[in-house]
Amino acid sequence: MIASVRGTVLHVGLDHVVVETGGVGLLVHTTPATASEWRTGSEARLHTTLVVREESLTLYGFTHADAKALFEQVQTVSGVGPRLALAMLSVHSPDAVRQAVSSGDVVALTKVPGIGRKGAERIVLELRDKVLVGGAEPQAPAPPGTMGDAVADQVEEALVGLGWSAKQAADAVRTVGTSQDPPTEVAAVLRAALRELGR
Repeated sequence: MIASVRGTVLHVGLDHVVVETGGVGLLVHTTPATASEWRTGSEARLHTTLVVREESLTLYGFTHADAKALFEQVQTVSGVGPRLALAMLSVHSPDAVRQAVSSGDVVALTKVPGIGRKGAERIVLELRDKVLVGGAEPQAPAPPGTMGDAVADQVEEALVGLGWSAKQAADAVRTVGTSQDPPTEVAAVLRAALRELGR
């Protein structure tokens, strides 16, 4: 299993990137939003899942482990393969997918190409008791006065959603996290990061 890939981005497509690792260019399928975070020549690190089929080995990659965990989880539903799982994460954020499943929002799930009403109902039925809204796994609390990885990831995603690049978002969150007496709540970190980006 190839659990992660790190290296230089050789090519960026609409729904994939090619990352050079150890002299080998690996084609990694991803969501359009994730692909747009990278530029040719930049350094990328992706959490990956290798899907093995009789005729192919296909890598799927995500910026955050949270998205990778959900990608793998939705494939436990009968009739949901990697392409459909990726389509779900292309249309909705991981938290939006979890929210739709836990609240039984069939309409939101049918917005994904390839998922009809019956398929959406099956996803809700099979996953409702398994998904945790807000994260793939319960997070251990961060030590007092430090920002947890989950908080940093959430704030970075929010900033990218507001129009900043992944690098700008990561830099702003890092600056906030290394300041004297940094905030630890998502809302407070987001406000501080926005102030940092507004300078």
